[in-house]
Amino acid sequence: MANEREMLEALKGFDTPSITNVVATYPKNPLCLSLYHPWNMNWYTDASLRCWYPELGPVVGYAVTAIYGLPDPGYARYTMADVVAAMEASSQPTIFVFEQRFPPEIARKVGLSGGNMTTAMQVAGCVGAITNGPSRDIDEIRPMGFQYLTSGVCAGHGEMSIHALQAPVSVAGMDVAPGEIIHMDENGAVKFPARYLAEVLDRVTRLRDEESASMAAVRARREGAVPGGSYGARG
Repeated sequence: MANEREMLEALKGFDTPSITNVVATYPKNPLCLSLYHPWNMNWYTDASLRCWYPELGPVVGYAVTAIYGLPDPGYARYTMADVVAAMEASSQPTIFVFEQRFPPEIARKVGLSGGNMTTAMQVAGCVGAITNGPSRDIDEIRPMGFQYLTSGVCAGHGEMSIHALQAPVSVAGMDVAPGEIIHMDENGAVKFPARYLAEVLDRVTRLRDEESASMAAVRARREGAVPGGSYGARG
């Protein structure tokens, strides 16, 4: 039986919409786990994020989470070293899901994660990051093979702090708890509990095989290879 690392690697062979299909999108399909209500629960990201390196293909990992905001003189418990330690302590590989809680007047000006932060995360086993705010250093990060989903880019930021680490977060319409599995690509991201890893892989593999057979049959009818004529003649 494949171990967890092998299963995560196998999931990289599927795009994120395929994962959503078996997680919750089609509850009437026997292959769908129906883990969430498709519309009324926050289990995948919305259209507010952009994938900066689509050429990397799907990225999969265990969620490490944090909440960032303006400095609070009465609370300065966490540092970037604590984030790195959480990544090292987590199952590997990880994806950093960090919620930005900044005042509206500066929220679009917080280029929070750049090349230095990305290097530290990557050394700790992180393979991608998702945030509801902007980032920066896009060209510097590109050759690193590290994926980002962000709301945009900007060049700078001011002083900031980590308000929570390994706590539940909400990013771009997706609620994430530490340790959940994140699957992300140029379509966005989806999450599901780690205990369903084997089932998700099994079901998305079976769904792919079923869809491949169905599409092959459609093409065959279209080409007149199946008795009864073309696909158009059969309706």
